[in-house]
Amino acid sequence: MTSATIGRSVVRAGAVTVLVRRRSVMVAGALLVVLAAAVLASLCVGSRYIAPLDVLRALPGDGTPYDVVVRQLRLPRTVLAVVVGAAFGVGGALIQSVSRNPLASPDIIGITQGAGLAATVALTTGAAAALVAPAALAGGLLAAAVVLALGSRHGLAARRFVLAGVAVAVALRSLTEVVMLSADPIDGLRAQIWLIGTLAGRGWTEAAYVAVTLAVLLPVLLWAGWALDSSALDDDTARGLGVRPVARRTGFVVTGVLAAAMATAQVGAVDFVALVAPQVARRLVRAERPPLLCAALVGAVLVVLADLLGRRLFAPTQLPAGVLTAALGGPYLLFLLVRGRRRVL
Repeated sequence: MTSATIGRSVVRAGAVTVLVRRRSVMVAGALLVVLAAAVLASLCVGSRYIAPLDVLRALPGDGTPYDVVVRQLRLPRTVLAVVVGAAFGVGGALIQSVSRNPLASPDIIGITQGAGLAATVALTTGAAAALVAPAALAGGLLAAAVVLALGSRHGLAARRFVLAGVAVAVALRSLTEVVMLSADPIDGLRAQIWLIGTLAGRGWTEAAYVAVTLAVLLPVLLWAGWALDSSALDDDTARGLGVRPVARRTGFVVTGVLAAAMATAQVGAVDFVALVAPQVARRLVRAERPPLLCAALVGAVLVVLADLLGRRLFAPTQLPAGVLTAALGGPYLLFLLVRGRRRVL
């Protein structure tokens, strides 16, 4: 049974009641269409253009002339872009909801820098290539643990959490520079490419790691989509409603960190997706906090388009996806600063 409210619907299934915002559903549907178009464009466009109908025929693997190009070369990279973008979008949305700060994201509060430092050490010390991603994941999680330890000394206050993250990020970035300057130039260049973030040379294996992580976190994400409404309450009000605010906020942050750290470990530091995607989704939905599903879809669209443009803008030279997302993130930060200054004035 569904009863309509202003812009919302309450869906009841037995003892379970779910509040559904109709605008969120419409925006999510529109974003799915945009994502499907971006994926199709990514599969069509390359060193050789393939018509959309030929791409669709090649996807089932029916022995068409384009099977190898579509299924083995373009599809794995495109699927990786989708799941990585979704992971960044979800991670950024959760962290921004807890911090109540549109500037908070994994690449601002030290998670990306922790992964980058660990990956740089692995790349410049002769470690096996298979160890780079696990090292980056461990580095990102360790950096997040330090930020949480510093930020939760007084109940995981939003401002303290963000300031602790920025301080950790600056320190880790400095250490990364020291490691790169003291390394062999070739190893330093490899580390620099990783730090920029690229999907080149990656495919099904990396996509599987990120997809499995999101699948494991799915029950928590479904709960978070409902429970985030209480994150805006002050601690006394939340406790009066029977909610443990610190434990809940910590759970949100840990979930967001896991999603973002796994994505970073697989493709490198594709900056600003986790920063921009949640805020774009929030403005599209016109909500007080970033909606998780829409943030994931916006993140997927951004990474797919960044990878596509990186492959074709200066072909045959390929730009890493992180270059394109950084080019988007810089103006966005300026927009936030100008908008915030106007509000003050």
